[in-house]
Amino acid sequence: YAVWLVLWVTWNVFVICFYLEAGDLSKETDLILTFNISMHRSWWMENGPGCTVTSVTPAPDWAPEDHRYITVSGCFLEYQYIEVAHSSLQIFLALAGFIYACYVVKCITEEEDSFDFIGGFDSYGYQGPQKTSHLQLQPMYMSK
Repeated sequence: YAVWLVLWVTWNVFVICFYLEAGDLSKETDLILTFNISMHRSWWMENGPGCTVTSVTPAPDWAPEDHRYITVSGCFLEYQYIEVAHSSLQIFLALAGFIYACYVVKCITEEEDSFDFIGGFDSYGYQGPQKTSHLQLQPMYMSK
């Protein structure tokens, strides 16, 4: 879980830096997120709150055939800020999950064991099964 958490937080920090264009990162380059295989477009670009999508016809010659060429207008919040908020929420949830996992591990490791490995069972803990026999054992006396 800890390894996955590090990878997940690292990815979300990268996404935040990508959409805020920190350093040399630019959201206009397709190479980073898609390895230049396809055209990158955020889902929030078209489906954000208040966004109106209008198809542009005819599509420009440079537009790939498998993507439609659109214009987006009227958004209440730009898509890159929604992506940043989404990644920030993912980081917060991951860190909260890590804290909870540490708490669970602490609770499990602090459980008191009632078994005494040297002397057997403790008197305050487990009591062994009682004999079900009806015979009562009597002390045996030996003469000298």
